[in-house]
Amino acid sequence: MDKLKVMTIFGTRPEAIKMAPLVKELGVRPEFESLCCVTAQHRQMLDTVLDIFKITPEFDLDIMEQGQTLSTITSKCLLGLEGVFQQVRPDLVLVHGDTSTTFAGALAAFYQQIAVGHVEAGLRTGDKYSPFPEEMNRSMVGRLADLHFCPTEANRRNLAAEGIARGVFVTGNTVIDALDTTVRPGFKFTTEALNRLDYKGKKVVVVTCHRRENYGEPMEEIMTALRRLALAYEEQVELVYPVHLSPVVQKAAHGKLDGLENVHLIDPLTADEMHNLMARSYMVMTDSGGLQEEAPALGKPVLVLRRETERPEAVAAGTVRVVGTRGADIFAMAADLIDSPAAYAVMAHAVNPYGDGRACRRIADAILYHFGRTDRPPEPFKS
Repeated sequence: MDKLKVMTIFGTRPEAIKMAPLVKELGVRPEFESLCCVTAQHRQMLDTVLDIFKITPEFDLDIMEQGQTLSTITSKCLLGLEGVFQQVRPDLVLVHGDTSTTFAGALAAFYQQIAVGHVEAGLRTGDKYSPFPEEMNRSMVGRLADLHFCPTEANRRNLAAEGIARGVFVTGNTVIDALDTTVRPGFKFTTEALNRLDYKGKKVVVVTCHRRENYGEPMEEIMTALRRLALAYEEQVELVYPVHLSPVVQKAAHGKLDGLENVHLIDPLTADEMHNLMARSYMVMTDSGGLQEEAPALGKPVLVLRRETERPEAVAAGTVRVVGTRGADIFAMAADLIDSPAAYAVMAHAVNPYGDGRACRRIADAILYHFGRTDRPPEPFKS
């Protein structure tokens, strides 16, 4: 029997982190011919993940350009993938999550009448402009996909509410699989300041803030709250903020936080460095989606610097709080976790609802089931 030709497509750092363990899983299964295509929507940050996981893509569209827009990303992905699909007719294309690469990959496959599998399917906020453009990207991919790999039961219910019930599997999130590879004792950071931090004597708070919907006043509020936090807890807290390369983010972060001795504004970190930093930290403050899944798996409380989250499972479990973008609220909730051991313990000891490290195996098994190579679907992940 011929091998199933499965092509994974991704273009950004977060996608790469979550798809890398799946590429590796498919690569060792004798039933699959595993192919990888990257768009390089994010060039430098993508390449670091490829290096960590030792993945060499068969196709690299290398689309990133100075001043790129959502329209240029999408159009270049569509045209580049058209050529790839005409050259190599995969049986299935796998896309991940909610980026412009994800939407373009699913649409390009649809145009070629190639089956689409959506990894991390079913996340929803219900607001098409938040997060932007991710909410509509993942919703549209949901209509194009033939297979839907949901991290949680709540994600499956979101799809069911939209009338999507066929080809749906609850697998857990592949990022938990990735953490098994990246987090290790004795890890050394390339940024020497991180090696010198007193992780036992100080409360190290990891910060990220970069989302488009936070540009402008929300980001100003966030940065003001971080400055206030650093000044109020100068002897207790060290803030570590890998600053996104966006000029908007760079200006906001450096404008408010430069010159504070206990604030470390550093370059973006590789996936393994970020995972190991979070593993040693006290807590995480972020507007990122992926960190809301990764930090709970490491036992770290998360304060979400957004008005809503498409990952409500961790909020229900108690390991994540959505604090919004008002400076006073951000400071108050962060201060509570710093001052109150009881409040901290409740969040740090909550159960992670996102996976058990076997998501990639379930996805591979689900693909085999869909194509009739096995008669049993995988057992669903249960948090």
